[in-house]
Amino acid sequence: MATERLLLGGAPEGFDAELIRREVAKRGVPVIHVARDDKRLEAMRSALAFFAPDLVTITMPGWDCLPYDRVSPNPEIVARRMATLAGLAQGVPGPFVLLTTLSAASQRVPTRETVSASSFVAEVGRRVNEKGLRAYLARMGYSPSSTVTEPGDFAVRGGIIDIFPPGDDEPVRLDLFGDVLDGLRHFDPASQRTTGKLDRLELAPASEVILDEA
Repeated sequence: MATERLLLGGAPEGFDAELIRREVAKRGVPVIHVARDDKRLEAMRSALAFFAPDLVTITMPGWDCLPYDRVSPNPEIVARRMATLAGLAQGVPGPFVLLTTLSAASQRVPTRETVSASSFVAEVGRRVNEKGLRAYLARMGYSPSSTVTEPGDFAVRGGIIDIFPPGDDEPVRLDLFGDVLDGLRHFDPASQRTTGKLDRLELAPASEVILDEA
């Protein structure tokens, strides 16, 4: 099957988002937009929100440091990257736009098979292997903490497990009754108040380096 290449140039800044919207509407397939840097990525996201507010937009940011640097990338950025990879591995229904940058697109990432096999699912009313969950969190780059405050943190207090999943705006709390998940809810980390209830939780790795046997 021949691949059709479409080259556009000279579009006013901001109107390029409208051209992307037209291509998605015309072809009904996902579109990847590689921006020069984070500033231009954010500008494209804002423009797409204006021209196509109903269009699904996914962001794949780059690290805020250089590879092999003395400092690690921001955990929140890594969490957003892994959440994006997990969503792509599971499959995004319908057409969408993936926004990324040149530096992010040139970085190596875990394979689709690795990301797909590195998920953990918990459902209310079903059994949860607490020991297995703790091992999973440690293996997938989550950090133990007394209280969860940022993506990638988790805390265990008796039958209560708090986890801040990558890509989520708020942490979740698992209430265990024995080995059965009795309750699952989002909560505000500052006030500890419930902000919403869930029936199912699917966790993705919090680190791009998965410490498994391989």
